[in-house]
Amino acid sequence: MVKIGNIELPDFPLLLAPMEDVSDPPFRRLCKLHGADLMYSEFISSEGLIRDAIKSRQKLDIFDYERPVGIQIFGGDEEAMAMSAKIVEAVNPDLIDINFGCPVKKVVCKGAGAGVLKDVDLMVRLTKAVIRSTHLPVTVKTRLGWDENSINIDEVAERLQDIGVQALTVHARTRAQMYKGHSDWTHIERIKNNPRITMPIFGNGDIDSAEKALEYKNRFGLDGMMIGRAAIGYPWIFNEIKHYFETGEHLPKPNIEARVEAAKNHLQWAMDWKGEKLGILETRRHYTNYFKGLPNFKEFRSRMVSSENPELIFATFNEVLQRYSRMELV
Repeated sequence: MVKIGNIELPDFPLLLAPMEDVSDPPFRRLCKLHGADLMYSEFISSEGLIRDAIKSRQKLDIFDYERPVGIQIFGGDEEAMAMSAKIVEAVNPDLIDINFGCPVKKVVCKGAGAGVLKDVDLMVRLTKAVIRSTHLPVTVKTRLGWDENSINIDEVAERLQDIGVQALTVHARTRAQMYKGHSDWTHIERIKNNPRITMPIFGNGDIDSAEKALEYKNRFGLDGMMIGRAAIGYPWIFNEIKHYFETGEHLPKPNIEARVEAAKNHLQWAMDWKGEKLGILETRRHYTNYFKGLPNFKEFRSRMVSSENPELIFATFNEVLQRYSRMELV
């Protein structure tokens, strides 16, 4: 069993990564349904929360069926991070996570996300400010370092644990790599093997199959792993990995009925959460992934992403089901 504060997770938990414009409540609900053990909100700007920015506030929405669930914040100012932690605490998540890993330029230029990797002292101060402002467990997600010449994750892990961080997730790339090249989990393995480190250590980066998940589980000896891009349009990956861990065998791939059901649920839950118009708009980006690999799908996709009428979209889903019902999917 893995513990983060009072949160008890199963042995070797699978975490859903916080992904901007992806990890919203409808998507998290699908991933929870298909085996995710711990999930996080999209990352939220501390300054946006303080300004009462509508988009930032909306990201605070969490639901009991998601638990355990964490809310992730980012920022480069101690006071703003402390104040935002108090705002977050009011909606009662199970934990607060701090993002020190986002490589996107607009975040880094504000001295936040992966930009903080250049200044570990600042990272420590920002984290202390959050810890002092909440009774909730505080965790951190970060990267190996700014670039290959400044990998500092060993120092980061020790110093964060020393001030009270209760779990650390490491994306096994540097900021300079963005999402390109190969992740290098040997650095995370080294942290886990450090006798000073007692907090749970989770790995992130390039887990896209049950085979790779088992290989990395056995090879690096971490406490769990976080899955991001591989879950987009494929929430089944969590249960597939768990089944492979237990049996060494693959679950059957989701058939067209399962894919259509997931798309329907995603759309309906998005409309229930954000209203019909926004729900339709924000679900469009997922359809390509749900129906990946279907031949001659262009016409159906065009109708799905162009219609603003939910009845027409659901009717298109039903047509897809009829058209591809006898096809074996891989």
